[in-house]
Amino acid sequence: MAFIIHPSKPFTEEFRRVVRQQLNRAIDVLTDQPEGPHEAIHAARKRFKRIRAVYRLIETEARHVRRRENARIRDMARTLSAVRDATALIETIDYLSQHATTAEEQDALTFTASVLTERRERIAADETDLPQRIQDAVETCHAAVDATEHISLPDSPAKAAKTIAKAWAKQGKQAKEALAACLAEGDAEAFHDLRKCGQVYWMHLSLLQEVWPSAMLAKHADAKQLVDLLGHEHDLSVLTQVVNESPALFGDSDKLACLLGIIITRQQVLRSDALELAPLVFAEDPKQEASAIRLLWQNLAKR
Repeated sequence: MAFIIHPSKPFTEEFRRVVRQQLNRAIDVLTDQPEGPHEAIHAARKRFKRIRAVYRLIETEARHVRRRENARIRDMARTLSAVRDATALIETIDYLSQHATTAEEQDALTFTASVLTERRERIAADETDLPQRIQDAVETCHAAVDATEHISLPDSPAKAAKTIAKAWAKQGKQAKEALAACLAEGDAEAFHDLRKCGQVYWMHLSLLQEVWPSAMLAKHADAKQLVDLLGHEHDLSVLTQVVNESPALFGDSDKLACLLGIIITRQQVLRSDALELAPLVFAEDPKQEASAIRLLWQNLAKR
């Protein structure tokens, strides 16, 4: 079934189903590894982000459960991140190459790609325990599936709608605060926070799309565009950090200056585009939007 919570069914049952669905898909891909272990990890981590977003929906109703399961999934995902994160840096260079405007820039990016590829191979060679960590992650996923048996949520339409609305309003408030920080401070951490808020909003729009299909579809498209912009922006921040930690790896002063210049130029464009789109994505007053969702959920649940 799709990544959707159906208002017409008991909330506890639907919540458990969606969480289990994502966990079981993570288990399957980590076990089967159809495209190899690193692609399996990449696919599983996408599922983990969805699971953590689902748990945010019950934060105001079952705070301790959400914190426990969020920590379980977050910590487990971190044990699988090294090679995938190193690969993401190479993909970031591929992205930058699409925006290179001179032969000098392309040369710097080609050189950087080779450096980052060698770096990834060194990291991969050191990951001799990766099979065990993947097996540990699978076992953690099974434990997380078992934990859903003990989750009990309000199933009456009114109480379920209230739980969702409170979580929605809280997330909306956090998004507004993150956007304000980006406009005021504009540092990498502020944009990273806005990206996380955008990801949760995008996933929640998917989860609750039956509540308000026409509006959710339009909002979902805009939120996805924002998440993509901020995803590239975050990748560039991570790349900058890696370069600053070991500048000698990235060539002579001319190559290094050229590389950093490309990163800064593209990052400024991405931030500008994101700050133009984000006020549209988060235009609604969080409390008013949550109130509308609450009423719509109740109406659908009673049918």
